[in-house]
Amino acid sequence: MQRLYDFLRRHPTGVDSFFAVVLLGLSSAWALDESFGAGPRLVSLLVGVAFSVVVAARRRAPEAMLVLAAVLGLAQLLLDVRPGVPDLGMLVAIYTVAARGGHPWASRLALAGGIAAAPVAQLRWPMQDVSGGGRVFLTLVLVVPFVLAWVLGDSMRTRRAYFDQLMERATRLEKERAAQAKVAVAAERARIARELHDVVAHNVSVMVVQADGAAYVLDAAPDQAKEALQTISGTGRQALAEMRRLLGVLRSEDGKESGEYVPQPDVEQIEVLVEQVRQAGITVDFKVEGTPRPLPSGVELTAYRIVQEALTNSRKHGGPDVGASVRLVYFDDGLGLLVEDDGRGVAQAMQEDRGADGHGQGLIGMRERVGMVGGTLDAGPRPGGGFRISALLPLKAAG
Repeated sequence: MQRLYDFLRRHPTGVDSFFAVVLLGLSSAWALDESFGAGPRLVSLLVGVAFSVVVAARRRAPEAMLVLAAVLGLAQLLLDVRPGVPDLGMLVAIYTVAARGGHPWASRLALAGGIAAAPVAQLRWPMQDVSGGGRVFLTLVLVVPFVLAWVLGDSMRTRRAYFDQLMERATRLEKERAAQAKVAVAAERARIARELHDVVAHNVSVMVVQADGAAYVLDAAPDQAKEALQTISGTGRQALAEMRRLLGVLRSEDGKESGEYVPQPDVEQIEVLVEQVRQAGITVDFKVEGTPRPLPSGVELTAYRIVQEALTNSRKHGGPDVGASVRLVYFDDGLGLLVEDDGRGVAQAMQEDRGADGHGQGLIGMRERVGMVGGTLDAGPRPGGGFRISALLPLKAAG
């Protein structure tokens, strides 16, 4: 059944031709019936052929085929050819014009002609042995198929237009979401570039200071000079790693910088951030697991911003009694983050903060930051309510 439907949908012209041949065969059998005389029989056969053409070409020229069907109906009246099987083509023409949604005059003509066909036929060929009331009733019954054909066609046109509008709207919304995501990514990258400006500058400054110090004590204290050189080596490698990450993902379009920079936050300041959130009225449980140790500046900044964004979302969407927890876990090769809340506004947060498709600017910014340091991020609703953000930040960027 599905194959038949697919075939009919792919070959509409062939289907029309098939039904035209069927109508031609039935019309021929009807026209050659012995009850017709020689003259009407030939005319009836020609009318059947013409209505078959109407069915075969209805999709290519619906208005023209409607006019042809109307002309054939008038010819039947003038040549005394009674309505029969060929007039099914008139129903097909009325449906097609109403469904195709072409010129308005064609749809109105189809409806008016369909309503007038049965009464005119009754006046031309009145039924014998039927009372006046019965004749009116039968006329109304004969009008119904024409009206139904027009209503069905108009309904199909309206339904098709509605679905076309939905598809156009979906396509437009998809393009708008893609454009908004690109804008959000560009803005976040520019912001990350400004924030990490001091990170890279700090590493270079440390190298310069250590190099000056090593040169000063090189002769008097060789051990101190060696230690300074080791610091320069480590700091330089860290700066190179940061620059490799930045060059791959950042493209600044800000022009000249404003020159107003502030010290970048690190992991140690997360506790200060948590205390600020607590003062805002939110209960936050903060724990550190593992042995704290120095981390690359980019990893510390990323960790701080993720916790800041997550707690901000909890405060905005979690409700008046929301509670949150922050876990920092030091692994041998990375830093783990887990931020959870038990708020009531998870659905609203996903709609308002992350957008209708679940990929808004807040989450885009987190993924950009985590991707920059070669980490992974997992964000979504918690079982039983609330929201969870989990991130793993490696100490060394992936190859």
